[in-house]
Amino acid sequence: MDDTTGASESAGGAGATFPEPQTPDAKTWAAIAHLGALILGFLAPLIVYVMKKDEDPFVREHAREALNFQIVVLIAVVISLFLVLILIGFLLLFVIAIVNFVLVIIAGIKAANGEPYRYPFNIQFVK
Repeated sequence: MDDTTGASESAGGAGATFPEPQTPDAKTWAAIAHLGALILGFLAPLIVYVMKKDEDPFVREHAREALNFQIVVLIAVVISLFLVLILIGFLLLFVIAIVNFVLVIIAGIKAANGEPYRYPFNIQFVK
């Protein structure tokens, strides 16, 4: 924990910081940003990001991270759908679904515990 900024070391970047939750609801909203993606895809983190980005930096970071990851997943699914024509797309869709499920659950648990989490294979579309 860096006492001067109130931020902790990020789980996924050398020297990057991740804000601490500032309200009791922050952990819940951050977890919803991740776990809601299992039902609504990129819409859940997008809704949380738009609603809460100015209220709590912890929620903003988790929602942004979740939104970026779900955009990556959406792109991977679209590419896999094209690859269905040569049959490898079916396997890729299955792998994408499993990886998405596992990583979203891990991220949701970390957020609910007030911990930082960075998805592997993430591209920062939303900064």
